[in-house]
Amino acid sequence: MAERAQPISPLPGVGAATLVAALILGTLAAVALRADSGGMFAFSDWAALRFTLTQAVLSSVISAGLAIPTARALARRRFFGRQVLIALLGAPFILPVIVAILGILQVFGRAGWISEALGFFGLPAIRVYGLHGVVLAHVFFNLPLATRLLLQGWQEIPAEQFRLAAQLNCKGMAMFRLLEWPMLKRVLPSVLAVVFAICLTSFAVALTLGGGPRATTIELAIYQAFTYDFNLGRAALLSTVQLALTAAAALVALRFTRKEGFRTGLDRAIRRWDGGSPAIDTFWISATAAFLLLPLSSVVISGVVGLLELPTQVFKAAVISVAVAVASTSILLFLALPMAAAVAVRRHSFVELIGILGLAASPLVIGTGLFILIRPFVNPTAVALPVTALVNAVMALPFALRILVPAAQETVTRYSRLALSLDMKGHIFFASVLLPRMRAQIGFAAGLAMALSMGDLGVIALFADAQVATLPLQIYRLMGAYQMQAAAGSALLLLMLSMGSFWILDRGGRWHVET
Repeated sequence: MAERAQPISPLPGVGAATLVAALILGTLAAVALRADSGGMFAFSDWAALRFTLTQAVLSSVISAGLAIPTARALARRRFFGRQVLIALLGAPFILPVIVAILGILQVFGRAGWISEALGFFGLPAIRVYGLHGVVLAHVFFNLPLATRLLLQGWQEIPAEQFRLAAQLNCKGMAMFRLLEWPMLKRVLPSVLAVVFAICLTSFAVALTLGGGPRATTIELAIYQAFTYDFNLGRAALLSTVQLALTAAAALVALRFTRKEGFRTGLDRAIRRWDGGSPAIDTFWISATAAFLLLPLSSVVISGVVGLLELPTQVFKAAVISVAVAVASTSILLFLALPMAAAVAVRRHSFVELIGILGLAASPLVIGTGLFILIRPFVNPTAVALPVTALVNAVMALPFALRILVPAAQETVTRYSRLALSLDMKGHIFFASVLLPRMRAQIGFAAGLAMALSMGDLGVIALFADAQVATLPLQIYRLMGAYQMQAAAGSALLLLMLSMGSFWILDRGGRWHVET
């Protein structure tokens, strides 16, 4: 297909990819050049590196370890509400981090539900700050992701394999050893690597639950080098280390995802004859559901009261968050749509590589580079909101491309010859064929970008001053001032804005299906 004429040129996509590459690599180059004057690692930097690796290893191992029995139980059981529960497993991915943290504090904190229950029996309260608090929050975010990835691995085992195993009377450990363990050996390393990479770049969790210098991640150390010491050389050096660690984890994940899996079956519905113990499967499904739903329930319950007593600064921050999210989503679509078209018509490896480059770069690393580049020309606080929107768009770009590219490839493959025969080329094909056929995927990608940007607490923390704040940053400030009722109401408002914007855009992309 790459040799024959195409109805749309890949040049706009290549140009968009070049802009993204210039942004990411340019900021990284600025960081690397400034790192030469940063000196060697201080003792506190080594401590931050050790804590970062420790919490990432613990979080990935615990998340994957708990996800194995949960995914296995979901793969073996059919029950009312199963599809709803599986869909809810994707909610923490778009859930604003600060909202989830507030819910975790209300359930597991010193004055939380569990601590109050322990106090009723004369037991001490839970201390959630520090390493165990950071790991707890990371498990909350990444257990659903690990469960979804492992469940997909179970569902990729052909139904014929299970049928043959049942005919051979394979049950229990025999079934696990012959079918499930080979799948886990292929899928589990990539799950561990993905969760490890996500935990390496965690910022808001460490900022709110770290609890002191002993619980500082590299990402948080970069932020502290800016805001407290204004040591750009140290921040640049830490950014370089951050990039190297994240890139290494991404390469490990990519290497394992290329391993060959089971052979293709006949796409029959999977039926399991090795049911095992229903009580054990019920326990894991119920425990995971409770672990995920309790913090969200606490935010809703406590936020309803505080929602009516919010200060005016919260509504101002909400308007700013919506504006930044709209700008970020617009930038994302401006970049992602031509890039997806370029991949579809020419299979450009350059565009695909740039599309996943955002996974290896941290938002604070890019923010660090932008700070270094723009500081000689303009006050960084004056462009805090545009920079936040730009960085949020780049961070959402890899996910958007994974959604848009398959639909773009299918559309170009199916309609390219017809379009050429009708002399529909360039912007006409793009506007009249490609965009309408990708409407559902565009809505989903836009909703995802909107929700992720709405709940981001990253770059804005570097650039914002006392007069400018997004809603997540305002919630963090309310928590720091111990105004927990107002923080809960603000968290509920942020939750409604994030989920509502995702639902509206995703639904808007699919409205034509039911007309």
